[in-house]
Amino acid sequence: METKEAKVELTDKMKSVMETVEKMTVMELADLVKALEERFGVSAQAAVAVQAVGAAGAGPGQAAAAEEKSTFTVVLANAGSSKIQVIKELRTLTSLGLKEAKDLVDGAPKTIKEGATKDEADKIKKQLEAAGAKIELK
Repeated sequence: METKEAKVELTDKMKSVMETVEKMTVMELADLVKALEERFGVSAQAAVAVQAVGAAGAGPGQAAAAEEKSTFTVVLANAGSSKIQVIKELRTLTSLGLKEAKDLVDGAPKTIKEGATKDEADKIKKQLEAAGAKIELK
């Protein structure tokens, strides 16, 4: 693996700082970064994220698609062959009564929950699929 020479001419002061940083442990470096962020009111993470997106060559549309979705809508696409199990599980997961849960299952596709977190949506999906339902996360 070849290493590229730095194109920046380092002053003696810069070389001294580099030597000091090279001798620091990972924990010391992490603390140093935190101290620099607090002292100068900047975030090292924001700069890294911008560099990562720029390095990947992502356009504006691709960058938006790369952002992880934070809320989901859980949709019952199909109850499958075991409607009774799905109705029971649906009642366990929600505050629906027997009639409301049955109507929801019979009227699929229907929204079960809007604004669910990823963990919550995954949990609901897993439990209902185990009962035989087909679930979509939107």
